[in-house]
Amino acid sequence: MRVLVVGAGATGGYFGARLAEAGRDVTFLVRPARAEKLAAMGLSVKSPVGDIHLPSPATVTAADLAAGHGGSFDLVLLSCKAYDLDAAIADVAPAVGQTTMVLPVLNGMRHLDALDAAFGPERILGGSCAIAATVAANGEIRQMSPLHTLTYGERAGGRSERVERVEALMQGVAFQPRLSETMVLEMWEKWSFLATLAGATCLMRATIGDIVAAPGGLAFIEALMEECRRIAEDAGHAPRDKVMQNTRTTLTAEGSAFTASMLRDIENKARIEADHIVGDLIARSREDAHPMLDRVYTHLKAYENRRAREAA
Repeated sequence: MRVLVVGAGATGGYFGARLAEAGRDVTFLVRPARAEKLAAMGLSVKSPVGDIHLPSPATVTAADLAAGHGGSFDLVLLSCKAYDLDAAIADVAPAVGQTTMVLPVLNGMRHLDALDAAFGPERILGGSCAIAATVAANGEIRQMSPLHTLTYGERAGGRSERVERVEALMQGVAFQPRLSETMVLEMWEKWSFLATLAGATCLMRATIGDIVAAPGGLAFIEALMEECRRIAEDAGHAPRDKVMQNTRTTLTAEGSAFTASMLRDIENKARIEADHIVGDLIARSREDAHPMLDRVYTHLKAYENRRAREAA
């Protein structure tokens, strides 16, 4: 199976490197400058579960694909940020053939609408991942904890011949792959969790432990969590009781240093996925009353407005 990994950053680069490490046919779609650097220095991963160095990773650029070089792929692993999705779709389009499967691991659900429109829903799988990693200044990928799961499945649920082929591809890799028969539900569960985590820690500019210790902090987190849960339930994807119990335990833990990556992006004055993670959740609500999410969204959009003004 030919695999095209869109980008060689913290997420795509990590999972792509692990697949290549296991002998899979992996090509990275990268910008010309990144392709030159990978050709000169290779792709390196520093990880608590074992380092990787690929001296000559296979790469292709968008111009190469547009010129007809590379052909179509069996599986496209798409892990870009939501605000880069339109560009990624345009870049990868020449590599998507009649039987290509696209496995996006973005957060939320909005990206599925764009991918369905571009390639047809029959080509788009459901997916999610969990990893804490970053790209160092020298281009090296650094995994910051042993967490590295990649989940995939048919959006209609159950198993299929093609998703079984993806499952076979994932056997023997050094991360934790999992075929889900309830993929869309799991995506909604993760979205509800992430919107609560990002909303609380970004609005309060603090860790979960800091918020819980503040007057009204615990009540705020619980109210925000309930708004997210209710929207998911109204959409027909109510988070399971066990998942909600784990979510509540994680997001109300005293002394927790947990924050969302979106908060780190704000602190670094970087772009954020306000519309994809919070705005789209509000847009899918069947009710007018979601005051906590509204407050979070106003805060995030104000940050984006200030960032744009200061960059002008």
